[in-house]
Amino acid sequence: MAAELTAHDLIEKHRPTLDQALETIRTRAYWSPHPEHPKAYGENGTLSAADGKAAFDALLGRRFDLDQPGTDAWTGGEVSPYGPELGIEYPHPDIDVLLPAMRAAIPAWRDAGAEVRAAVCLEILARISARTHEFAHAVMHTSGQAFMMALQAGGPHAQDRGLEAVTYAYVDQVRTPEAADWSKPQGKRDPLNLRKQFTPVPRGIALLIGCNTFPTWNGYPGLFASLATGNPVLVKPHPRAVLPLALTVRVAREVLAEAGFDPDLVALAAERPGEGIAKTLALRPEVKIIDYTGSTAFGDWLEANARQAQVYTEKAGVNTVVIDSTDNYRGMLANLAFSLSLYSGQMCTTPQNLLIPRDGITTDAGPKTYDEVLGDLSDAVGGLLGDDARASALLGALVNPDVKARLEAAGGLGEVALASRDITHPEFPDAVVRSPVIVKLDGSKPDTESVYLDECFGPVSFAVAVDSTADAVELLRRTIRDKGAMTVGAYTTSADTERALEEVCFEECAQLSLNLTGGVYVNQTAAFSDFHGSGGNPAANAALCDAAFVANRFRVVEVRREA
Repeated sequence: MAAELTAHDLIEKHRPTLDQALETIRTRAYWSPHPEHPKAYGENGTLSAADGKAAFDALLGRRFDLDQPGTDAWTGGEVSPYGPELGIEYPHPDIDVLLPAMRAAIPAWRDAGAEVRAAVCLEILARISARTHEFAHAVMHTSGQAFMMALQAGGPHAQDRGLEAVTYAYVDQVRTPEAADWSKPQGKRDPLNLRKQFTPVPRGIALLIGCNTFPTWNGYPGLFASLATGNPVLVKPHPRAVLPLALTVRVAREVLAEAGFDPDLVALAAERPGEGIAKTLALRPEVKIIDYTGSTAFGDWLEANARQAQVYTEKAGVNTVVIDSTDNYRGMLANLAFSLSLYSGQMCTTPQNLLIPRDGITTDAGPKTYDEVLGDLSDAVGGLLGDDARASALLGALVNPDVKARLEAAGGLGEVALASRDITHPEFPDAVVRSPVIVKLDGSKPDTESVYLDECFGPVSFAVAVDSTADAVELLRRTIRDKGAMTVGAYTTSADTERALEEVCFEECAQLSLNLTGGVYVNQTAAFSDFHGSGGNPAANAALCDAAFVANRFRVVEVRREA
């Protein structure tokens, strides 16, 4: 790539990708320009596995300089969930210097237009994609994801979500023409003639508050939606997961500078231990957009207090699976076992509550009692995770001590159907790796509601015995309405039950997966096709990604002149 990028070069390079993305969000078909397989990298300017690991290693124990204004100190302290300290120091911002510099970068970026902004964003994503192996190690050693998941979810899947946001942003910005000639007839008098110009203008600085578990996957939609609509983006990573987003900021600043724009359109705000800089930044008058993924408590605080900003939150929910009946019992068990185990349940989409009629269910393997379902599910999890090396590759590591504490306390909440076990990671013996626990609860007892109607983030699931499928459907409705849900799953062979489940999810606005027994899981969504969250229940006020996620990040300003 040349040292300087022209708008024409970027548009010519990336317009085919943007056009394909535009077509894909229309058809909702499968497509991705970012390869999932590790061996796809190593040629055409992309880092191989060995080069990516070397690039990651070269970052350790050093200062991560971004050459951004207002650096008043250096801060760090990340420790890998797999054991090693990263030893990286990041620039700490003087926000009274940094924010004005970011605001000064707006006019040229605004005036560049939607197509140029989209092309610059796609160049940023392309360069991130070329370094997928480096990013995979950064995600793995800050989130605890296993390497393959870190490479796929933290790499191509995150990049897809970023591209999806750019695509929706482009569509909404070009919906209105740049200019129009307007003429109103006046009968015998001359018509009234105006020349009208319509310019998408950004709201102001966007604040991205990153999360610990999926720093890129959850961070890229907001980052690229804001940048593509003309807003500078200040990235405030989770203090345990700074590196993946710091790398992202570095790449973005390099591309912006080469394209002739002010690199201060994207900046990093790393915080000192215990500083709580997110609250300070969220209330700054310059901050007009906030994207947040994390706890309900802080998400609620942002929504209530950051009144000057448009706030997009993904918070906690209680994800539920209704188990009524199945015509593929073994497939159901295998699918659920994988869903409960993937990344140690540390996904906002992982099922927590399994609602099972206490009199049992009908299956292709004959009728199964409540206890038999749990016994067979426990065996399926045990078989999946029986080998430590295989288990480690699926579970990853517990991301922080809070998850471990919840897991260890779960056994005291009810009768344990499946106990968690310690697993020794073959490469990182200091990693905290645990298999899931399943706890039996009686849904007819009011005192158990306080257990299963709160999110218990991590590898903890509750098998809730209910009186009937109808009761399960009503409990599902109440759970979504009161607590929210990022995902809902169900197994049934009854058309009437399917319709009842659909009606609940339509009315309470939750995404539903029915009878998954193969290689697609309730806790996974595909960019360009699936919506992540709905924005319609308490778990999240936004969906990744739809028009509502981008449309309010800019406004259209009209200038009229007499023709």
